[in-house]
Amino acid sequence: MVSIRQANVYDLIEMQNTNLWCLPENYQMKYYFYHMLSWPQLLWVAEDSNYKIVGYVLAKMEEDDSPDAVPHGHITSLAVLRTHRKRGIATMLMQSSQRCMKEVFNASYVTLHVRESNKAAFHLYSQTLKYEKHATEKGYYADGEDAFNMRCYFHDNGNDHADEVGDATDQMNKVEISNDVVQ
Repeated sequence: MVSIRQANVYDLIEMQNTNLWCLPENYQMKYYFYHMLSWPQLLWVAEDSNYKIVGYVLAKMEEDDSPDAVPHGHITSLAVLRTHRKRGIATMLMQSSQRCMKEVFNASYVTLHVRESNKAAFHLYSQTLKYEKHATEKGYYADGEDAFNMRCYFHDNGNDHADEVGDATDQMNKVEISNDVVQ
């Protein structure tokens, strides 16, 4: 069984550890604290029955003070341990954070970056979560790999995805997932 819940400050070390196991892009602890202090509603974790963090989403609201700025969020990092992949955990983490972006911060859309070579993540974002490729950013990653800049619109842009985000996360306090592995 895996539970999806809002992260708290005590989860940050395990979130960082999950990041270190899963991703080549790593962050100092002060960056996790910055997110937690600024946008606590947008950080979510997946924990197993032993209360071990097996996945997380780290997200924020973009801070643009220009008069014509549209409020929007950004997914900084998403990771699920290999032992817990292919169970819908990443989808539920993303939907939980996206829902709070929309409901708490009145976000119109959310952005993220994904490596061009990360086919599994690209499929998750484009097919399951309905993100659209907005641009390609050359040399975005430290190793020089390009990134797709992707967006998911919540409303007012001809995309009715906002209702799907809400429907899929109506039970955000605790979601249980079967331990059956899907191959």
